[in-house]
Amino acid sequence: MRQIRHFIVLVVMGLMVLSCNKDSFQEAAVSKQTNDPQPQAEIDQFVLDQLEANGVFKWEIADDHMIWSAGMHSDQVMAIGYQPAGETNLKEKIHEVDLKTQAWTEARKKVIDFIVESSQSNHPDAHYKIDDLLFTRSNFPLPFFHIKVVDEGLISALRKMPEVRYVEPASYTMNEGTNDRSDAGCGISQDNSIPSADYTTVSPNAKVPWNFYQMNIPQAWNTSKGQGIKICIIDTGTSANQSKLGSQFSSGESTGRSIERIGTFVPGIWPWSNADGPNDDCGHGTQMTGLATAPKTSAGSSVGVAYKSSLLAIRGTDDVWLNWWREKEGVADGLYIAGNRSDVKIISMSLGDIFWSSTVADGVYYAYNKGKMVFAAAGTSTWFTSWVGVTFPGTMSETVTITGIKDGSSMQKCSTCHSGSAVDFVAVMQRASDNERTSLTLYLNGNTPARVGGSSAATATTAGIAALVWATNPGQTRAQVLQRMKNASSNYPSRNSEFGWGLIDAAAAVN
Repeated sequence: MRQIRHFIVLVVMGLMVLSCNKDSFQEAAVSKQTNDPQPQAEIDQFVLDQLEANGVFKWEIADDHMIWSAGMHSDQVMAIGYQPAGETNLKEKIHEVDLKTQAWTEARKKVIDFIVESSQSNHPDAHYKIDDLLFTRSNFPLPFFHIKVVDEGLISALRKMPEVRYVEPASYTMNEGTNDRSDAGCGISQDNSIPSADYTTVSPNAKVPWNFYQMNIPQAWNTSKGQGIKICIIDTGTSANQSKLGSQFSSGESTGRSIERIGTFVPGIWPWSNADGPNDDCGHGTQMTGLATAPKTSAGSSVGVAYKSSLLAIRGTDDVWLNWWREKEGVADGLYIAGNRSDVKIISMSLGDIFWSSTVADGVYYAYNKGKMVFAAAGTSTWFTSWVGVTFPGTMSETVTITGIKDGSSMQKCSTCHSGSAVDFVAVMQRASDNERTSLTLYLNGNTPARVGGSSAATATTAGIAALVWATNPGQTRAQVLQRMKNASSNYPSRNSEFGWGLIDAAAAVN
């Protein structure tokens, strides 16, 4: 009997040791699975069904097997949002969090150690070290990181941990249209044969795009030119060869303002990789900054909406589709930087994806909680025909979402623009008679304008209008500026299910 009691005591002690040794880790370590990944066609169809039913797709509704499978179909990198156990309502207070405190550093370390130890246990021959798995630098300013996850069982265990806010495949893209999206939004050419009806030359010799008159922007300049307001544009950067976004930014009738160019996009995958600077290798960022803030000079180049506003241009991504974890990280980092700048009031992002990214959302929450007005594009697409709703982050309630329309008396979206209930405003971006006749903006170099359209261009244009309104009283709150824009819109006080408050009359808004 004594031997039996002794045996029972040993068993109980052994169970206690196991329970203290990270229950979730034990579960993951013994649940290494060798199931085949779910076919990508099935995942894509599930995504499409959710988009058509709800207008947004979040990975939180997918099961563990689908999330692991999506990782296996991409680069196995997962976005992990973390927090101390028991933390609540982080969305509302993310701007107040100090990640250097013991509670936050211990939570991050616990989750990372758990993943590394599980991977080592399940794959002893792989000799995994933390540097083989963890890609996000240790001092990243928002509470998430990107890490390689190889086992399906680990996905399940992570999603049960109180220290884990979300687990998402960070680089998954739908199979349809992937090649078309790899350099989406890139490619820009000068137009040497612009019809004279598509611009007006004004003093001192600047070209005002035709569509600016559709929104009464030139009339608004009689009251405001955006002076005293700084716009942050997070995009693909600005061209080092475009002097209007360099040495001549504050020239002509655009003096007394400043430009800053920085880069947060990191092309390498390792934590020690560095951002490769602010220069635009795509062309899209140069176009957007040109629309919003290009100077009014005598050079014959096109002028921007807020040609007296200052500019913070952040290269946060390689192209406009946020379909790689490094791009999402770069944009989130840019949102954090702009959020912390007291001189920045407006953030414009003409980029996105069909998948909700919680890492980018963390950045939006941070900037929004800091009082910034965050503009996002509804989406511009030429390949994705089975679903054409609003893309993320335009689906977030914290963003002011913009799409483009054609000119004319009836409201008709531009040929490649998305629309939907998340849209707040529209901007005229395309001739109804000719889809190729869009707005004008800066080229990568020189003074001859380039063409640009879509919801991306509509977003940058509307961000410029917001700067004109804000400049009339820099002490206004974001809510006050937004209300003035609504009051001056074509649909107000009603809201259209596809086009929101409608087209803003910039002259009415500033007055």
